Amino acid sequence: MILVTVAGMILFPIGYAVLGGFKSNGQLVGDPVSVLPSPWVFSNYTDVLFGVNSAAFWKEAANSLIIATVAVTATVGLASLAAFAFARMIFRGREAIYTLFVFGLLFPSAVAILPLYILVRQLGLSGNLLGVAIPQAAFALPLTIVILRPFFRSIPVELEDAARIDGCSTFGFFWRVLLPLARPALATVSVLAIVTTWNAFLLPLILLNGEDQWTLPLGVMNFAGQYAQDQARILAFTVVAIIPAVIFYAVAERHIVSGLTGGAVKG
Repeated sequence: MILVTVAGMILFPIGYAVLGGFKSNGQLVGDPVSVLPSPWVFSNYTDVLFGVNSAAFWKEAANSLIIATVAVTATVGLASLAAFAFARMIFRGREAIYTLFVFGLLFPSAVAILPLYILVRQLGLSGNLLGVAIPQAAFALPLTIVILRPFFRSIPVELEDAARIDGCSTFGFFWRVLLPLARPALATVSVLAIVTTWNAFLLPLILLNGEDQWTLPLGVMNFAGQYAQDQARILAFTVVAIIPAVIFYAVAERHIVSGLTGGAVKG
């Protein structure tokens, strides 16, 4: 019963936004509690995708996709190497360095926004999509490493010994054996990184210059200000903006569950 209640609390605003995008403003104001639109207004969604403002929407979607791709690739790639070192190698200061990454979970990006802005500007990345993607990857590294390390440690040592007997180097074992076995965990951290990056608002707001560089969260803010009286169209724009992240999460959901609850090798 509790799970049903929590699920209802989460799904209700999403369903309201989706159905609200199919309503007119008159329906939203005159009968806000009605479930289904009457009549259905498809123009709100078609205007966002193919109307006057569609060019801005697709540009913002492309910017979000570029930032998410770079950030997720850097996050998963670097975190996999780091987690492998923390899980399978023995060296002085290993636990201290790992603890430092764990403390990174307690360090929100908002706290570092001023020094981060100065650093990005000094590197010449201010007003550049890379100037957002790289910090996003950096802030995602601690959680990704914390998730991947126990998964990598769960792989039996005997499997690594067998790989070395077959001629695998340390990196060969990591690339050819460990990563294929870690697909559920990699899917988990990839989805978390994509959703976090896709929904990021503060870093793009501070580090990007001009509307041609805006991401979808900034586009939603601008659209809501431009069409403040058109609530139905704002709902439609918001729903379309979150669809890519929702689709990716739905596709990878099975891997996410196994990545969070299972080990790399069972037997």
